[in-house]
Amino acid sequence: DGFIQSGFAVLGRFEEPGLLVLVSLAGGEKHGYAMMQDIEETCGARIGPGTLYAVLARLEGRGWIEALPASERRKPYRLTAAGALVLAEQLSGMQDLAAAGLRRLRLAGTP
Repeated sequence: DGFIQSGFAVLGRFEEPGLLVLVSLAGGEKHGYAMMQDIEETCGARIGPGTLYAVLARLEGRGWIEALPASERRKPYRLTAAGALVLAEQLSGMQDLAAAGLRRLRLAGTP
């Protein structure tokens, strides 16, 4: 319910990559290639350049990230305060879901 209330689900097929980008930028400002590397190292997921730049445009349009002045042909981005709130809400919801699922597995006798 909170997931839909935040408006994050509106990103459609960019939902998961969007979350990964927000997590990456929570660690500090980065340009596109650095984000792709960070996401792969941190989350074990690969995002291609086409998907990444579409997600960046959507997140920037929502005000959850902002572009910084380009440096040597690289355009860095950073998480905004609104983006940090959305990310915290999403991660908290995921934590609640994981806890509920683990409780149910234990009740069902599944290790």
